[in-house]
Amino acid sequence: MAFFDQLGILAVTPGMVVMWVVALTLIYLAIGREYEPLLLLPIGFGVLVANLPLTGLMTPGEGLIWRFYHYGVEWEVIPPLIFLGLGAHTDFGPLLSQPRLIFLGAAAQGGVYATFFAAQAFGFTLQESATIGIIGGADGPTTIFLAAQLAPHLLGACAVAAYSYMALVPIIQPPIMRLLTTEQERKIRMKKARKVTAREKLWFPVTATIVILLLVPASAPLMAMFMLGNLFRESKVVERLTDTVQNALMNITTIFLGVAVGATMSADAFLRGDVIFIFGLGLAAFCVSTACGLLLAKLMNLFTNDKINPLVGAAGVSAVPMAARVAHKVGAEADKKNYLLMFAMGPNVSGVIGTVVAAGIFLTMLG
Repeated sequence: MAFFDQLGILAVTPGMVVMWVVALTLIYLAIGREYEPLLLLPIGFGVLVANLPLTGLMTPGEGLIWRFYHYGVEWEVIPPLIFLGLGAHTDFGPLLSQPRLIFLGAAAQGGVYATFFAAQAFGFTLQESATIGIIGGADGPTTIFLAAQLAPHLLGACAVAAYSYMALVPIIQPPIMRLLTTEQERKIRMKKARKVTAREKLWFPVTATIVILLLVPASAPLMAMFMLGNLFRESKVVERLTDTVQNALMNITTIFLGVAVGATMSADAFLRGDVIFIFGLGLAAFCVSTACGLLLAKLMNLFTNDKINPLVGAAGVSAVPMAARVAHKVGAEADKKNYLLMFAMGPNVSGVIGTVVAAGIFLTMLG
């Protein structure tokens, strides 16, 4: 009888079966549609194994995946390591060549704050509202970092929403871009940016670290690692370290992060009515963030002769480099000879900084 008591098939619940469908859907999107496969594939598998009964994988204190989650996510280790790799991949040259573009990245955080207040109106707590709002930045690691500290019970849903909307940037953003701009605005050709020196690129991560951490100390775990990775890249003297954080370390931490986050999505935690609101509010946050960056670019054009193509403002969300590519693609539809990619990368990388700063502000106020 003891053998039959340990048969998982006898402990399966309808909720678990529903979560198997969710898991297989995420796996299909990763493999069949190639939507953020590096994250959605391990997340999907994590969802699957977390909803297989009697495995003990998420048993507090002893489960294998619980250890990934506890020591990696709750202890704030894995998301900063992801940012270390992101920093090593990031080129701040487009931003430094036109510093005014940083305002577009800041404006694109408008959806984060607007959704924070909207979530409260729907009855979410302040901590839950902040976690839902940060989805608007389209930054998966920052969403996970903030959720783990403010609303761990929403971690899985918010993470999947954030990465889903990142993957859907080519679908979500173009209609907003076309709705809020005229064809003439989409044809604006921006002046060639000045060449950024190697010394400027070298000093930027150091200076940015000092300034940002003095203003928002709570952003330190993510921001410090982000800028350290960039310093590795721009120093040109630690190629082995740069290669390691760009590839091996990034890949390892991505696996652990995805599986751990997916495993938090048990049927009890995920199959609730408020999860639907989370996905809906997250989508609204992302759309508003896109619109805010775009509209600020239009506003800035009223006060300058050096016009900004408003499409680059839509790249102010943190989905690097996909949002910048989408801005370039929509611009090329209006003018095939208009090359917007490098201009759009300026707001795109500043959006990463803006989302981390927003998370730091929430932690300072609500943590």
